[in-house]
Amino acid sequence: MTVAPKRKTLVVEVRDNLKAQITSGQYKPGDRLPSEARLTEEYGVSRTVVREAVAALRADGLVDPQRGAGVFVIEPKPDPMAAFRNVDTERLSTMIEMLELRTAVEVEAAGLAAQRRSPSQEERIIKAMEELNRFAAAGGIEMNAEADFELHLAVADATNNPRFGEFLRMMGTQVIPRRVLKGDNPTLPDGYQAMLTQEHEDIVNAILDGDEQRARAAMRKHLKGSQTRYRTLLRS
Repeated sequence: MTVAPKRKTLVVEVRDNLKAQITSGQYKPGDRLPSEARLTEEYGVSRTVVREAVAALRADGLVDPQRGAGVFVIEPKPDPMAAFRNVDTERLSTMIEMLELRTAVEVEAAGLAAQRRSPSQEERIIKAMEELNRFAAAGGIEMNAEADFELHLAVADATNNPRFGEFLRMMGTQVIPRRVLKGDNPTLPDGYQAMLTQEHEDIVNAILDGDEQRARAAMRKHLKGSQTRYRTLLRS
């Protein structure tokens, strides 16, 4: 057995133990952790192990080592991704908010995709559209949502600006309106799925034609239309 794996295990043990004490409130923000010498003695490990464990806690945003003063517990920073991971898709108002945000980003993405897409990206968009049509015809709600997301993601990636794709991946498939796709509300118009399919095809065709303005307009119509449909459900 080599030394490296053993030391790594000790680092994890010390880090996890200290982290548990911090998260449980034993050490509160502003408190100073025991000295390096004290921790070395308490855990029966080397100074190097303690330093690496403290470095890991710092990377986790839990402590702030101050030269000559010690290591202090700090207020945990809010997780900027938490808002997107905790979206309540059962609330119509929440989905309207997400659609507004998507509109601000994806309208521009469609225009850039029309300008910048590569042949391989065109192929991916076409395949995503075909897959969406297949699931729409079969009535598979969850898979339909997955295929819907894949099409929007293919468009975002075709901008050749990685931030657009990162934005959609950060939000995930939860941004696709599953409740509407289920058609469980009597106020939904007849032919709803056919309407969505046509909207998606208009976006795809504009991008493949290289028509930047038409691509933006088609994406705006699609996402604004979804907002309108959700507001109708909210009032019903």
